[in-house]
Amino acid sequence: MVTGWWESTATFKKHTAVKLSFILLGLADLGLTVLAVNLGLTELNPLVRFLIQVPLLLLAVKVFVPALIAWLVPGKLLLPSIILLGLAVGWNIKELAVFFF
Repeated sequence: MVTGWWESTATFKKHTAVKLSFILLGLADLGLTVLAVNLGLTELNPLVRFLIQVPLLLLAVKVFVPALIAWLVPGKLLLPSIILLGLAVGWNIKELAVFFF
């Protein structure tokens, strides 16, 4: 069953920690990616490589879209995405550590 726009507020309250984790991991990924690119590292994802050249579009895709997804999607369905975002953030941290050391 598809949840309606207003019904999703109930799932947001029920799964706030999961949804907040999804948004914060996305922001961490964005911040680490921008830091890495500013340090001279290359972004491997061609879509993000393009988006970095258009900052407003990058913000829309990496901040507003995940916030909208978190609002509309039930929390338990975000768990696979949270795992993948956690892996991406871990990868970014590892690459920055290799770069600095």
